[in-house]
Amino acid sequence: MSQVTLGHIEAAIKKVDTLDDAAIDRLTETHTTAQPVLLGYVMSASEEYENEDLESLLVYYFTVILEAFSQAELHPATVTESQIDDFEEPYFALLDNYFETEDDQLLEDFSDQPDLVRFMALEVSMEDEDGATLDDETATQLFIVSLAMISLLSRSINQ
Repeated sequence: MSQVTLGHIEAAIKKVDTLDDAAIDRLTETHTTAQPVLLGYVMSASEEYENEDLESLLVYYFTVILEAFSQAELHPATVTESQIDDFEEPYFALLDNYFETEDDQLLEDFSDQPDLVRFMALEVSMEDEDGATLDDETATQLFIVSLAMISLLSRSINQ
């Protein structure tokens, strides 16, 4: 399995964070066009969790994660509703197991993208450049949705 590395993630962040608003919109649109169903699935989380703060975070990390795959020259096939439906039951079972054991290796193995999983774990737990941190609920929700996105993209690489 091809991997997104820390270098790819850093390049994606640098690219996204140095673009002006118009360029970020174009990049996000490019990734949205490639993964419309995945974006819909990801964005539905803010409604399901009833957490408006999650929405802008999801758009940012959707763009960063897809750009990291692009930086790694990995081009996942478009994620479908059927793939999401097949994915959810094993994913929820994984989350139950993880929250019982807190074994990070379970998450890394499930996603097949350990550097991206570790990156997201750090992102949700660290202070941003302004010294702010996410509340526990938002951090957990962002991590759960991001892990699903990473795992679905990883599974779509060799289709």
